[in-house]
Amino acid sequence: MSGPAPLGVIAHYTLLERLDPSGPGDLYRARDTHRGRTVVVRWLPAELTPDQDARRALIDLAKGTTALSHPNVTTLFDLGEHEGRVFLAFEFLTGRSLRAEMGGRPLNVRRAVEIAIQIADAVADAHAAGFLHGGLSPDTVTITAKGNAKIPAFELAVRGGFDPAGTAGRGTAFVRLVDYDSPEEARGEPPDDRSDVYSIGAILYEMLTTRRPLHRGAAAPGAANPKVPKELDDVTLKAVAPNPASRYQSVASLAAELRALLPVLDLRGVDEDEDVPEGPSTSVGRVLVMTVVLLGVLGGILWWLMRR
Repeated sequence: MSGPAPLGVIAHYTLLERLDPSGPGDLYRARDTHRGRTVVVRWLPAELTPDQDARRALIDLAKGTTALSHPNVTTLFDLGEHEGRVFLAFEFLTGRSLRAEMGGRPLNVRRAVEIAIQIADAVADAHAAGFLHGGLSPDTVTITAKGNAKIPAFELAVRGGFDPAGTAGRGTAFVRLVDYDSPEEARGEPPDDRSDVYSIGAILYEMLTTRRPLHRGAAAPGAANPKVPKELDDVTLKAVAPNPASRYQSVASLAAELRALLPVLDLRGVDEDEDVPEGPSTSVGRVLVMTVVLLGVLGGILWWLMRR
């Protein structure tokens, strides 16, 4: 029995299913007929690159991300033109968004820190290659079936985007996927590495509290989630400081601080009462305790009866 009919073809990619784009243009699950693999194809809107020069400029800019090979960055396989529009083909992931992973509740504190470290490591690698990001949010970070975080590569190439006239430059927001902008970006100022520090900090803040930090200054995450230790409060608040000069000056520094907290969380036993299944040893222990208590009660009753 044959499957559903393809939705169309872009270059040598057969479009199988339309996906929620969460960004500019159309997004599809597709089949790469040259390599026989499933990919995701993003087909950018024509108005984003209205002429040949704009299309070539965007393609040249985005090609740099194909050299990124970090395990927490979604791999960009291919890009080109089709019917006057730019397309990008990248790794198809099985999993769900970080937003879905959170499910409207605070994450396990250690798990939140681990995810933030993975995101920060990936962004630090991108910064070292000369890219800012700007597309970070719980909606654009994917948690794979194995539980690892993956950030999208495409946004690395279009930090600040292309304006409708096709001019590359920071400060425009035409193709931005982000709603976790730093305070300086919200004011229309040019971003730098510290802007990505803010976005990662904002994601961590939300993982811990279900809330986004305020641009004018945020309360400590521990005020909303008593499981968050003060050391993590301090790191998170520094990452989302309204003034860029008060933040970590690099994403690598933020990642190092978070990594140093993991032993502290383990020593404190943070979240040790969460998500721990009751195994046979736990059940047997509880039965033994209850038996001892019951025998003590019966012995006390027998002693009382004998004294009467």
